Amino acid sequence: MRDMLSGDNQQAAQRTISAPPTSGETQRLASDAITKRLERLPRVEWLGQTIASLCWIASVLAYGINTGGDWLQLLAASSWLVANIAAERRSSP
Repeated sequence: MRDMLSGDNQQAAQRTISAPPTSGETQRLASDAITKRLERLPRVEWLGQTIASLCWIASVLAYGINTGGDWLQLLAASSWLVANIAAERRSSP
């Protein structure tokens, strides 16, 4: 039967099994986890644009869709929202 772990994964698994992490390693792992979480938070610019596009959509729906211009407003606001979501996903690690 073939071993499913690569060389790097085998070493990591053996290290994990053989000895618990030192306090320095534990602190480094915790610091790395916090840094990764902060990197995944949306940027202020992205949040502002997303909120603005959602408010634009809500206002179009609140006032009603009566003319072709209303449909264009809804399409523009929706496109802006989709573009913001796509840009955030592309920039996420």
